[in-house]
Amino acid sequence: MERSRNSSESRKRRRDEEEEVPESHDSDQSLSLEDNLTFSDTMVALRMMRAQFLQIDKVTIEPFILRSQLYSSVKDKTQVDRELESLRREKVLRIFKLNTGQDDHAVMFMEDYLNQMKRAVKSMETKKQSVLPVFEWFKVHVIHSKPEPCIGHQELCSLLSIGGKVKDEDISLLINAGLLTRQLIDPDMYWFAIPNIGSVLKGLTQGRKELLSLLNRKKYKEMMLAVLEKKRLRLSPLDIRFHLRDLLGSDHLKTVHTPSGLVIRVVKD
Repeated sequence: MERSRNSSESRKRRRDEEEEVPESHDSDQSLSLEDNLTFSDTMVALRMMRAQFLQIDKVTIEPFILRSQLYSSVKDKTQVDRELESLRREKVLRIFKLNTGQDDHAVMFMEDYLNQMKRAVKSMETKKQSVLPVFEWFKVHVIHSKPEPCIGHQELCSLLSIGGKVKDEDISLLINAGLLTRQLIDPDMYWFAIPNIGSVLKGLTQGRKELLSLLNRKKYKEMMLAVLEKKRLRLSPLDIRFHLRDLLGSDHLKTVHTPSGLVIRVVKD
């Protein structure tokens, strides 16, 4: 009798365990999918660099990351491009073509970009002494429906007109606020832009030259990373780590492991 009861309880326990398995499996699968989206190598690098972005004196700018910097952190460039494209389509972030004379692209989390835009709009409205509806149209009808880095004049006007009647001066306001820049090759095309970034981009270009010049003056065109990280650049408001990641990712510099530690060396042409 006792053996029969134990056998019955054992069978019941097995049935309960078998019924629980599908639920547990679904949960693991869901977690795995979420991990793939949230904790991709590119996203981890983006979050780290966003957290380490240096606050710049006299310039109010939200954190941005260069595509080249991601290449220095995630070695597979194709993976970076693929994951950035996915995050762009999901509107987690925006990608901006920078006007630095090179093929530079900045990445900014959507939340940070909207905050940057909000400050620029507030500044413009203070100057104009009124609330300007075109900025709300731009935010609601353009930003959220056009994740690409550029937009044509006709499409821009079409999207803005969902909010109200669009005038030429409305487009001028968006340009003056730093939200759009005209493409030099095609004046009917605009790049989406990060407001208030002009002085920082100047520092980016000058800082690159200063850092490369510093290394090129060394006998072997190299320095210990530990020493280099303590340097301060005179011509850039961005910190040395920002520039190192940029130049490593764009293959102007490379790292060399030595018994004394990591060395940063200029890549020969």
